[in-house]
Amino acid sequence: MSMMMALGQFVFSLDTLAYQELQRQMKWRHASNSRIGARPARQFLGVGDDTFNLSGVLMPELTGSTASLDELREMGNLGASWPLVDGMGIVYGLYVIEGLTETKTVFLPNGAARRIEFQLQLERVDDDQTDSIGDDEQTDGIGGDEEVAA
Repeated sequence: MSMMMALGQFVFSLDTLAYQELQRQMKWRHASNSRIGARPARQFLGVGDDTFNLSGVLMPELTGSTASLDELREMGNLGASWPLVDGMGIVYGLYVIEGLTETKTVFLPNGAARRIEFQLQLERVDDDQTDSIGDDEQTDGIGGDEEVAA
């Protein structure tokens, strides 16, 4: 099984939950002070929010499993932070699950959905918040955008 990305022990793949779109939004904070006769002065305060949005379609009859969505809901219910690592070994840092949206369509006679669109929102937390890491993950080497030796 090849890994697209992992959030803690949850692995995104064709067998579990494959995303078709990955969007990352990073922000930086700048304070603004008004000045007479000039543009406002700005001062860099540091990094801001770092959000990943993963979206895709789950078709349980063909690929993936609804149990994967259940597992992500359980992880979100814990409120813990999890290391986010992509399939190339890049460690992005610690993330919490901010939201999970599901849209079910194309139903079987028993009410089970044949098509489930999902959107998962992950938000980066401070690297020093190691007290909330799920499953007792080790935090050594978890920083920003570092490569893991194979």
